[in-house]
Amino acid sequence: MGLLEGKRLLITGVLTESSIAFNVARLAQEEGARVVLTGYGRLSLVERIAKRLPEPPPVIELDVQNNEHLDTLADRVGEHLEGLDGVVHSIGFAPQSCLGGNFLNTPWEDVATALHVSTFSFKSLAVACLPLMKEGGAIVGLDFDASKAWPVYDWMGVAKAGLESCARYLARDLGKHGIRVNLVSAGPLRTMAARSIPGFQEFEESWPARAPLGWDLNDTTPAAKACVALLSDWFPATTGEIIHVDGGVHAMGA
Repeated sequence: MGLLEGKRLLITGVLTESSIAFNVARLAQEEGARVVLTGYGRLSLVERIAKRLPEPPPVIELDVQNNEHLDTLADRVGEHLEGLDGVVHSIGFAPQSCLGGNFLNTPWEDVATALHVSTFSFKSLAVACLPLMKEGGAIVGLDFDASKAWPVYDWMGVAKAGLESCARYLARDLGKHGIRVNLVSAGPLRTMAARSIPGFQEFEESWPARAPLGWDLNDTTPAAKACVALLSDWFPATTGEIIHVDGGVHAMGA
């Protein structure tokens, strides 16, 4: 019996093999889960990456800013799975003006996009999947520690702070449905998202040296394992929590 034997999961954010979401999907399948992926934009890319998983899963389109996509998500997932036991939110985007030390000059329109895609979508995805989670389950989101003002992260840091607050409110309101809501706060990783952050090398240079356990910027497996654990039945009374998978940097002084 695998840790997720019989579980049915919806996983967003599988773009490349280097993504945390890809390794969540891989480990989940290895632990016995059935998986459906979502993709945005170039679905053919996601479908190609999906074929590299142990069991190539279905891929459905989801733009979290598209109400029609959200309103029909349960029906479209239902064509492949009769219900859901878990959902992984691995979605984030900010226009370039929101990053790289431009905090004081970023226009509201760009900030609004970052907050919509990176923060509000957590609630949107949870609500869209709720009809399929009649037996309860777990929703896990991917975070980056928002308790500090990081170099170059700027409005994405604000969006992550909103995500952390959103997770607590979702935990409050979804608990009556038997749904746990938690976040995994990973350290910096060389993913496609990281490459879009101007000045990301500042994290690359400092993080491994500050982490008591060390930190491999290329290894998404530790964060993926944390997600799989939270999706399992081994955290039955944990919700509204942030699990740090960052080598311990969050607990250290400057």
